[in-house]
Amino acid sequence: MAQHVEDLIGDAVYDQGGAKIGKVKRVYVDNASGAPTWASVSTGLFSEDSLVPLAGAQLRQDPAELQVRVRKEAVKTAPHLAHDGLITQDSENDLFVHYGVDPNRAGWEDYGRHAGPPTRGDARTTGTAGVTGTAAPRPTAPDMPETRRPDFLVRSEERLNIGTRQEVSGHARLHKYVVSEEQTITVPTSHEEVHIEREPIADTSALPADFGEQEQEVTLHQDRVTVEKEMVPVERVRLVIDQVDEDQTITETVRKERIEIEGMDREDKLR
Repeated sequence: MAQHVEDLIGDAVYDQGGAKIGKVKRVYVDNASGAPTWASVSTGLFSEDSLVPLAGAQLRQDPAELQVRVRKEAVKTAPHLAHDGLITQDSENDLFVHYGVDPNRAGWEDYGRHAGPPTRGDARTTGTAGVTGTAAPRPTAPDMPETRRPDFLVRSEERLNIGTRQEVSGHARLHKYVVSEEQTITVPTSHEEVHIEREPIADTSALPADFGEQEQEVTLHQDRVTVEKEMVPVERVRLVIDQVDEDQTITETVRKERIEIEGMDREDKLR
């Protein structure tokens, strides 16, 4: 059970469709009714806190969850909270229009000076939330809730949040195909030839004297070149990605507000 609105800080926040928005960092209470009206929700590490209306919100237990009556897309596009964490009347009017919330029923009616804290898991939804994305008419001055106009101006400026993201810069692939080429190779070969060799006989009685027609035959040999083809692996080829670090210079224009003193003789300017 949440006894105080401070107990909501740190609870997870979900939109009306069940999508997670972020976590509660701060709760804003209406000065007149004492009912919570806005929750400052952290939506990401590098994002500014967003204000979410608490009208019609529900509490759940185990785990502690806060479900609001707006869509996550509306929270993303809502006006962000100033760096000093204060809500001016004009900025609250812009939030009413953005979320379509009736300013006269903007409080979380389960909380407040005359309402007991709701029990998680059995939340009441008496608060009325507007339809997400529908702009309600800007209220006239008599219908406005009690103002909380400060006695100072808030000066804002844009700051650059630089980050990096990976994106596809190109594609590389290996493609194997077959080409034909002619190779000329010199192969050493040999062959046999015959010639007549004459040897005089010194001793005529050592060999018989064969007289008449005779013949002698020999077989000749030569090398014949043969060619066979075989498929053999010769190398492995793969693609290897190398990460190259480099510095890039980014130039961007930012805006900031300046505050001047008007209606005085001196020309002092405040930065």
